[in-house]
Amino acid sequence: MKKNKIFVACDTTNIKKIKKIITHTKNPKFKIGYKFGLEFLNSKNGRKFVSKLKNKIIFADYKLHDIPNTCMSTIKAIKDLKINYLTIHISSGLEALKAAKKVSEDIKLVGVSILTSMDDRLVKQIGFSKKVSEIVKDQAKIASKAKLDAIVCSPLEVRLVKKYFKNEVITPGIRFNSKLNDQKRTLSPRQAFKNGSDWLVIGRPITKGNIKNNLKNLTAHLIK
Repeated sequence: MKKNKIFVACDTTNIKKIKKIITHTKNPKFKIGYKFGLEFLNSKNGRKFVSKLKNKIIFADYKLHDIPNTCMSTIKAIKDLKINYLTIHISSGLEALKAAKKVSEDIKLVGVSILTSMDDRLVKQIGFSKKVSEIVKDQAKIASKAKLDAIVCSPLEVRLVKKYFKNEVITPGIRFNSKLNDQKRTLSPRQAFKNGSDWLVIGRPITKGNIKNNLKNLTAHLIK
């Protein structure tokens, strides 16, 4: 039976909490990976901790966004972390994406489209004239040209992205209820997988409170 794939977002700098998350998310019903963001990777002990993790799928959410040479040198500098997935903003441009892909080797390079905290009103504020869906469509085409390994987009755009990008699609913005927090474009886990997401990124709905019970609730939600 195919396992649903989940990246658990470890959004804390507390090593003790991270260890608890990893221990309590061992579940045979899911293929589990762990997403670490800038908060943790730039913390005093975060980088060291990630570099020592073994037999785990590691998603390093660096969200690189720079000129081609800097993107290349950054990827070379973090290869000691032995990560599996690494993010780069598609808005860095085709040349930067190609340069990053050239040196990524065994690391899967993941293009970040429009953040799930943005909507049509907010992208207009920062100078875009198109709607989010139109921008994401253009970015999917660029990611395909750059031969990226995966794309991050909201669950609302998965079906659209899959028309133009044939590799993995990773979706944050996953919520079990109406509490959106800082997210704007969200869906439930079941809806996201139905739309074609390959991986879901889930943080607070799993890590807040009783982690094992939260995973049980996720399992029940998916089989409804």
